[in-house]
Amino acid sequence: MIKKNINNLFIYFLAAHTLVWTIIPSISNQNLPLDTIEHLAWASNLDWGFEKHPPFVAFILNIFYQIFSNQDWGYYFVSQIFVIFSFYVVWKFSEYFFNDKKYCLISVLLLVAIYFYNFTTPEFNVNICLLPFWALTVLYFWKGIKENKTSDWLLFGTFTALGILSKYIFIYLIGAKALYLLYLISKKKINFKFLISILPFGILIFPHLIWLTENNFVTFSYGLSRTGLGDPNFFNHLKHPLIFVGKQLGILVPFFILLFSIVSNFKTKLLINDKKLFFLLVINLVPLILVFLTSVIMGVKIRTMWMTPFYLFYGVLFVYLLKNNIKFKNFKKFSVTFLILFILSPVSYLYISISETNKRTDYPGKEIARLVQQRWDKNFLNEISIVVGDEWFGGNLSYHLSSRPKWFRNLDNVKDIDLKGGVIYVGNPKVLKQICPGIFGTIKPTGICMIGSK
Repeated sequence: MIKKNINNLFIYFLAAHTLVWTIIPSISNQNLPLDTIEHLAWASNLDWGFEKHPPFVAFILNIFYQIFSNQDWGYYFVSQIFVIFSFYVVWKFSEYFFNDKKYCLISVLLLVAIYFYNFTTPEFNVNICLLPFWALTVLYFWKGIKENKTSDWLLFGTFTALGILSKYIFIYLIGAKALYLLYLISKKKINFKFLISILPFGILIFPHLIWLTENNFVTFSYGLSRTGLGDPNFFNHLKHPLIFVGKQLGILVPFFILLFSIVSNFKTKLLINDKKLFFLLVINLVPLILVFLTSVIMGVKIRTMWMTPFYLFYGVLFVYLLKNNIKFKNFKKFSVTFLILFILSPVSYLYISISETNKRTDYPGKEIARLVQQRWDKNFLNEISIVVGDEWFGGNLSYHLSSRPKWFRNLDNVKDIDLKGGVIYVGNPKVLKQICPGIFGTIKPTGICMIGSK
């Protein structure tokens, strides 16, 4: 039986989660993960969009770079802030569905059993950036429907825009909410005050739309290329959806193990007129169904990590469904199972990080930047202001060099760049050696061309 103050238990959980998942990667990783370095590269040279994703993750990292500079632990910490804030929003949302906070606590603790909210969280990327906005739009969508306050609808529109600006897969949650609104309109159970949410949404999304039109909707092309859409094999319309379903079921196995530890049985009565249950079913199941249908209709593969935000409210859904079957006398068993899962994940992460020595996080980014800076200082008087190359090698230099040079993939469409103003090219050493107009060197496996003022 839960005897302690529920609010305190929840705070302890958030604190423990933050500490564990900040400290473990900080001590085990030599370099930040690929996505984080890539997004930090974008953050060095902000725009309203990038080839792979919309811009909000870069805006966020630009802000936090001003705080943490190139201290790796800071970005593991930022990632956990986004995760635990999402947990907090789920907690606040669950209070609308349960009178007893013990149910709210279990709804959030169950999320520890889902891979997306532990093992993958050290890598701050668009999936982690998306989590708070996925959670906040669900919360304010519910509040807007129930209370119909202008402020709630305005916040709903704001967070929806920030969700889209984080990652386009947010559109599947919007689709679920649109279907729910159509249902309410058909039943004449809502007025059109919700349309006010279009105002902040439109204002925030407009600059990105302009960028998309000016750049031939390049992010859409990239997203589609990642799905394997170019393969016309008809069998893909069956294979990819089945793989998708299999992976989602596999991801949820630990979740159901943890849930089963406190539930006497999984029998429940579905009440047709239960509006709360209907809402939970829509926001939890409809986005997944829409993704599944996308795979069926287009024959595309769905990458597992794309599903990161989709399970945030699964704890609330299943606790609501089974609340009459939850036995708090079994909380000790639940606690033991929870602790096993809570500890197993970071231990596994630590073991993999230490035992495998050829990962991106083993890349000696700081040492390479030090060698580059040392060679630069021997030859040039000015600072390094621009790094040109791919997001990994170029991005690492941009992040680790003290001058924080702007990153560019290439300079093909860049005007007003002084090539003597402190530029470093990184790339294929054989090619660079032939065309480098400055000082050429190699730090395996990449070549480096330096152009500066003497």
